[in-house]
Amino acid sequence: MLGAAAILGLDIALHPGAAAQVRVGAPAPAFTLPASNGRTVSLADFKGKTVVLEWSNHECPYVGKHYRGSNMQKLQKKWTARDVVWLTVISSAPGLQGHVTAEQANKLTTERGAAPSAVLLDPKGAVGRAYGARVTPHMFVIAGDGMLIYAGGIDDKPSANIEDLKTARNYADDVLTAISDGKPVAVARTRAYGCTVKYGS
Repeated sequence: MLGAAAILGLDIALHPGAAAQVRVGAPAPAFTLPASNGRTVSLADFKGKTVVLEWSNHECPYVGKHYRGSNMQKLQKKWTARDVVWLTVISSAPGLQGHVTAEQANKLTTERGAAPSAVLLDPKGAVGRAYGARVTPHMFVIAGDGMLIYAGGIDDKPSANIEDLKTARNYADDVLTAISDGKPVAVARTRAYGCTVKYGS
């Protein structure tokens, strides 16, 4: 795994999903960010709803796996159709890999057939740091009462290989299914994998 990353020249990090700044079972950090559609979005807007935060960087091969393989789009469409709020967050700083303008973010959404509830722009990295988002993709799920109930990887295959999607256990889908079925979340923390979030200094 690490050998492949070295060959690709990727900045990769594997770490416990529950970051030091946030704790599963505790209130999720409040935030307000501009969305690519020109609106302003706050976590408080979605009280009573399940919210997914997906940290993204379109230039990251690990993110690319999930979009080129249509995995992320399928999850977005499946769960937003069930009244889950799906927020894609971009914390890359200006001039660094993955940074986009609102217009570029909208274009990417259209080109990839993505279907998040909104794409949020966090170029100063304040929200990313508050959540301890360290890689892309890094997933967080927030319950309707505002408690963080999942933090970690999207699945259990830490690679950039599309073929691995076929045999992966998708943690994000498992968590959302449990919530939908009124069952407890079996796995609340996992190791996130991918390219490090490109925060500014």
